[in-house]
Amino acid sequence: MNAANMTAVSSSALADLAQRFWAFRCDEEPYGAIQAGEKPTHAVLFREAPQDFERRFTAAGTFLRQLEAIPEASLTVQDWATHRLLRRELEDIRSFHQVRAHERPALFPMGPEFLAVDFGNTAALTTIEAAELYVDRLKTLPDYFKDVIANLSAGHAAGLRYPRQVLAGAAATVRAYTQGEIADLAWFSPFRRTALSGADLERVAQDARKLIASKLVPALRAYADFLEGPLAVGARDSVSCADAPQGEEFYRLQVRHYTTTELTPLELHELGQQEVSRLTREMQAVAAEAGFANNLQGYRAFLTTDRQFLAPSKEVLSEQFEILSKRIDLKIPAFFGKIPRITYGIQTIPEATAALLPPAYAQANPADCSSPGVHWVTSLPAKAPSFMHVPLALHEAWPGHLMHMALIQEMRDLPNFRRFGAVFGGAWRYSACLEGWALYCEGLGVDMGLYETPHQHYGRLDMEIWRALRLVVDTGLHTQGWTRTQAIEYMAAHQALPRMTIESEVDRYIGQPAQALAYQVGNRKFWELRRRAEQRLGRRFDLRTFHDQLMAAGPVTLPVLERLVEDYLERLARAG
Repeated sequence: MNAANMTAVSSSALADLAQRFWAFRCDEEPYGAIQAGEKPTHAVLFREAPQDFERRFTAAGTFLRQLEAIPEASLTVQDWATHRLLRRELEDIRSFHQVRAHERPALFPMGPEFLAVDFGNTAALTTIEAAELYVDRLKTLPDYFKDVIANLSAGHAAGLRYPRQVLAGAAATVRAYTQGEIADLAWFSPFRRTALSGADLERVAQDARKLIASKLVPALRAYADFLEGPLAVGARDSVSCADAPQGEEFYRLQVRHYTTTELTPLELHELGQQEVSRLTREMQAVAAEAGFANNLQGYRAFLTTDRQFLAPSKEVLSEQFEILSKRIDLKIPAFFGKIPRITYGIQTIPEATAALLPPAYAQANPADCSSPGVHWVTSLPAKAPSFMHVPLALHEAWPGHLMHMALIQEMRDLPNFRRFGAVFGGAWRYSACLEGWALYCEGLGVDMGLYETPHQHYGRLDMEIWRALRLVVDTGLHTQGWTRTQAIEYMAAHQALPRMTIESEVDRYIGQPAQALAYQVGNRKFWELRRRAEQRLGRRFDLRTFHDQLMAAGPVTLPVLERLVEDYLERLARAG
């Protein structure tokens, strides 16, 4: 068989395997399938029972053996990327199962309840039949929480213990989502958003009200009782995930998963220290420009205490982000050739949960474009002073997460597991790429001319040093015996974030080990690739085209991203 035929045969076999894996994933994780625009005929949203994880572990082994029969050497660069990424997906399923990850899921700040809330916040009721199916799906959520409790109970029986801080925060978050009138809860929100009306809709809406009140809210409160009761028995005062069975192995796997590199915790800790030193020098220069020469701490104190940087209300804060987002939209076409067809909007995080959540986060639009992307902004102005606004908007909305995810969903030439797998079932699978891009976009605001004052420039640097500090703090907490207080004080000494934001962030690093490492690792790689392209292409370098190439990669590991960019540069070199 000649080389061309070998490539064709291997490509066909890989495409078939990728599609079968996608069908398997959609069947195993129905909510992810719904987000991807697939239409499961059953009502089940989550399959999280212990036997579900056993089945996935076995199936992943079968898929891996079939993948190994397809030689990488005969593949095109894009098929090579698919081969590498499919291997990663399958190996992750098996590796995480071996360290009992399903028995120690992240509970805070975004645990299983967040996926249930996300379902309510993103569902679109376009027909009465869709509304009826939505209610049928709501009916399955109480069993979902029973399955979560079963997994946690098995882990607890095996000696897995959570830090008290995590359990307290998780229980408080769960209870917060159930506070208020039924009509105001997330699960009733599709009925508030729909354009439908009439007696049939009111009938289904009434069914939803009864179900939420009599089944779903009690299930959530029972879950919170479990977190505060049986699961809290023997809870740890220490905060490191390594202080549990297979804890060190679990953390190393988390590090590799989130950074998509082979960097060790010690290497990441040292890298973070270097980045903190670099960014501190840049901040000192900005402080001098703002009138605080040789007084960086004084400048930070000014930024964190002067009321001019705080919106007077959550309504004003939301409006400020809406105005800023339109300013950014005006500049997008100069930096990107491809723009998504879906839009996005700003919504306010409910006050009941805002204190426990980040200042902002992105909720990607469903792949069927039945509802827009949402940039959720805190309802607590003290968590988002004005010098943070530009980088927050660039990171979460356009050209950051919401634009990135929307573009990925439109990449019809990618296998479905790559096109829709970045955020599948609520899990971010390529964090270094996704979060690295969003952080790169914060720096891109300099090119866009969005940072006009020293305070705004400081805000950008403060946001970046925040991500550099994570490298130090996350590894410190989980591998070097740092306490929660030590982590908070270290962060407070190096940036101007409000104290409540720093405290909630440290709790996040405790509750989601290694997730926070992805940002600066990915950011550095994007800037490294841009500088490489600028140097190699010289006058032929076009930032708009380069950005389109980065977007065309889709969600990938950093080594795969680098290979795809190298291929692009080599093709340009051959073309002269």
